[in-house]
Amino acid sequence: MKKPSILIIALVACFCLSTYAFGESATKEECEAKCKEAAQVVLDKGVDAAVVMINDKNGPFVWKDTYVWLNDLDGNMLAHPIKPDMIGKNWMELKDKEGKPFFKELIDIAKSTGSGWVSYKWPKPGEEALSEKITYCYRVPGTNLMTSAGTYK
Repeated sequence: MKKPSILIIALVACFCLSTYAFGESATKEECEAKCKEAAQVVLDKGVDAAVVMINDKNGPFVWKDTYVWLNDLDGNMLAHPIKPDMIGKNWMELKDKEGKPFFKELIDIAKSTGSGWVSYKWPKPGEEALSEKITYCYRVPGTNLMTSAGTYK
């Protein structure tokens, strides 16, 4: 009688720990909402305040397994909470490991329609194998800026 109970408890514990260890994936809806929220910060508080908030690893624009970043429509990174070494550099020519110019595609979408999704291959943090990733971009209305956030499929 005790063995099945212990087994069930062990399985539940493993499930809970695996959910905690691997984290919960962001949804497409959350990516869109957070990008729009960050854009509103740019409009309400200014670019400098938005950069500080977006760069904060413990701030509102880092959640679950993703984050928002901010760049201009020329490809210059203005804020990135996970890889601050990307800030101040131009990423227009950034491609995935299969050669897809996804960063340029994001910018082209922001320029043409204002928002949209780009799918590409990118390794998950800590992994080398490529995974399917989809990233949303949102042009900050009336500016030369866009916010982006992505999630793995």
